[in-house]
Amino acid sequence: MARFRRKSCVTLIALVLLVFIITVVLKALTPEDSPSSLPDKSNEVQRENDNKPEQIKMIDSAQSEKDEELESTLRKFPPPNYYLHTFYYTWYGNPKIDGKYIHWDHVQLPHWDFKVAQGYPQRRHVPPNDLGSNFYPFLGAYSSKDPSVMEAHMQQLRTAAIGVIALSWYPPKMKDDNGDPTDDFVPLLLEVAHKYHIKVAFHIEPYKGRDEVNMFANVKYIIEKYGEHPAFFRYRTNTGKLLPLFYVYDSYLMNSEQWAKLLKHTESNSIRDTPYDAIFIALLVEEKHKRDILTAGFDGLYTYFATNGFSYGSTQRNWDSIKAFCEDNGLIFIPSVGPGYIDTSIRPWNFQNTRNRINGKYYETSLSAALQAKPDFISITSFNEWHEGTQIEMAIPKTSQTVYLDYLPNKPAIYLEITRKWAAIFGGERRKWQD
Repeated sequence: MARFRRKSCVTLIALVLLVFIITVVLKALTPEDSPSSLPDKSNEVQRENDNKPEQIKMIDSAQSEKDEELESTLRKFPPPNYYLHTFYYTWYGNPKIDGKYIHWDHVQLPHWDFKVAQGYPQRRHVPPNDLGSNFYPFLGAYSSKDPSVMEAHMQQLRTAAIGVIALSWYPPKMKDDNGDPTDDFVPLLLEVAHKYHIKVAFHIEPYKGRDEVNMFANVKYIIEKYGEHPAFFRYRTNTGKLLPLFYVYDSYLMNSEQWAKLLKHTESNSIRDTPYDAIFIALLVEEKHKRDILTAGFDGLYTYFATNGFSYGSTQRNWDSIKAFCEDNGLIFIPSVGPGYIDTSIRPWNFQNTRNRINGKYYETSLSAALQAKPDFISITSFNEWHEGTQIEMAIPKTSQTVYLDYLPNKPAIYLEITRKWAAIFGGERRKWQD
């Protein structure tokens, strides 16, 4: 019995040792993804929280450096003149940003006379070397929605001391005949403009089906969506109201009775004295449009075209009498000046309306004529309407199968510099008129 008990004891001890050894081995072989092997995150979370103030400091420091860099850049520019506006187009696209070329590949338009049209076969331009323009952009065949392009444009605008861009605008999902909808990237444009202290007004294009009812709806849309943004342009009227300003292109396509329903205080569905009231500027083309504009209830007029003599409104010798008409009737007068005009890249038959830039002299003559009329604002046609050769945006010499014009012997920024000079003159003259 004693031997049996000793054997039993030895067996029991051996069994306990075996269990112990197996347990140790199993622990050593525990899988990495088992709960017991997961690291204790509590210390890491604490360390992460400990590091957050340092990360915030680093972010704040980086933001501060960016702000200082921007302020340093802004100090190099002249102050923006908010009485100097320029028409601005966001309809350009390229494959890198948009998946295709937009507008740079503009088709050559046919003449309305079939016999004349036969002499000018239609074709579509083939970018990047063959653009629908007589000049070649310094930025190349760019995309208007590219943030770096927006930045470059704002810097050019500030170089020129321009305070307001009149943005070519179509309602959401609508577009011009050759482009894509552009309303989607207005928010980004406003943000970039605000960085450079530039304001944005809206140049409402003649979209399909435009009438007094949907004009009200679209003005409401613009003001509700963009009106609170600090870059949204507002102007204080003589009555003390701070109101948005809208240019209305080809306003004459709607008759004055239709416009009156929207713009006259006496009409039941008028936009006047509502939260969407604004300053509405009509396009003056023919002399008879003066009375139509008055009857319609517009607040002012502009002339748009950069070709002196092309229309009654764009003929510079008429500006003094147009200004007198505006003064007599309480209207705002905004003559439009341009550096020249050439659109034969898209209208090859329209050579008679070409106006040579004469190395900047044409532009300076236009600006001088505008100042002589003592306008309320001056509008520039254009910053970047490349199809019609009215751009003041930087252009470069370009050699390809297409023969391009250029700004030589001057440098690419010559028209920005001329604008800057006249912005200062205009500012000085305005102060004199107010004294």
